[in-house]
Amino acid sequence: MRNKAPTYRMAWGYAILIGLAIIQQLFIYLKVYMSQSYITSDVIFSTASLGALILGLFLPVGVSVVVIFVYLVSYFVWLVTYADVNVLTFSWWLLIPANVAVAAFIKASFVRSARVVERLQDMQDRNPEVDLDTTLGNKGALADTLIKQSNLARRYSEKYGFSMAMFKIEFLPLVMESLGSVRYSQFLLEISSTIQKQIRYEDYKFFVDRGRFVILFPMSNVEYLPLVTERIKKAVMDLEIIDKRGNELQTVIRSGALVFQKEQFSKYEHIDAVIAALERNTETDLIGEYI
Repeated sequence: MRNKAPTYRMAWGYAILIGLAIIQQLFIYLKVYMSQSYITSDVIFSTASLGALILGLFLPVGVSVVVIFVYLVSYFVWLVTYADVNVLTFSWWLLIPANVAVAAFIKASFVRSARVVERLQDMQDRNPEVDLDTTLGNKGALADTLIKQSNLARRYSEKYGFSMAMFKIEFLPLVMESLGSVRYSQFLLEISSTIQKQIRYEDYKFFVDRGRFVILFPMSNVEYLPLVTERIKKAVMDLEIIDKRGNELQTVIRSGALVFQKEQFSKYEHIDAVIAALERNTETDLIGEYI
């Protein structure tokens, strides 16, 4: 889920800041047009309006609020006692504090956006990515889950174990060409939904690109593994998929499986080797024991 609120706030802040700059220029042009003069105090306040932007960007928000309040009171006293009241001198009373406020607002949005990005990055580092549409984990999620499961299986080898199965779409380039990108994405969604109906709630499912799906079965009975893989393969192949030309696409799914072996514990840290072993087993629909 993407939170675009900080981006919108910064965009509105910049739009308001540009609007303030335009208004200030209009007041300056109006003053010059009306009086045909631009005195030293006007130059000072015009420069102060630029300095207000720097103050708003670098000062803490609380300090900026105090500075704005002091300026408003001080300027009002000067305005009603000594100043030559005109459009430009009156505008400095409001525009300079507005510059400080808008700059502080933009800075706060930047800081908030940076914190959101940092938190999202931390979450991504801690939690492997799972696609929200298909609920399928990616390769990183598979590696993380595999390490956790293999540690459990090694520590409690008498009571705990797991197995893995890969389901691979054969003739993938032809399938992708026949379906097109949109229908292929829909095909992946349907495969994910079909797999979920065939497995237990505690099982894990992953997509590791190139038409390869990996299912991890904790506490699975090895004797029933061939039945489960065959059932899933048949359910996926029975899906009615219509290609771009309106014809039904005949898909071929191959499966292969691995059963955790305590003696090979160190090899489960290398996710590429595990995936390669699973893919080799798909060539002959093999349930293997060694990576």
